[in-house]
Amino acid sequence: MNCKVSASAAKKLSEILDQEDDKNLKFRVFVGHTHGNHAHYGLGLDYQKDTDELITTDTGIDVLLEKGQGFLDGVEVDYDASTDEWSIINPVKGNHGDH
Repeated sequence: MNCKVSASAAKKLSEILDQEDDKNLKFRVFVGHTHGNHAHYGLGLDYQKDTDELITTDTGIDVLLEKGQGFLDGVEVDYDASTDEWSIINPVKGNHGDH
C-alpha cells in the first residue's frame, strides 16, 4: 500500500505528535464511509493493530492503513496552514477532493 504526506502536512503532524506523551501513537488514515466508487476519509491518532499496515512516507511520517481497504492504497494527505484545513484524496482511485 502507498500513502503520501505533503511537506506541510508532515510539519503539522510532527507538531501534533510532539505534543503527545504516548510515543506509541501513530496517525491513521481511514475510510469514514463510501458512496459507490468514492470514499470520504478521516485522520486521527491510534495504535497499530494486527489488521494494519504501517507505512513510512517519504516525508518521514508513519501512517497506519487498514490492510485490504482498497480505497486507502494511494491516499494523499495535505494540510493548508493558511486555512488550517486538511485534505485527504486518492487520485489513484479517481477521487479528487474527497475529505
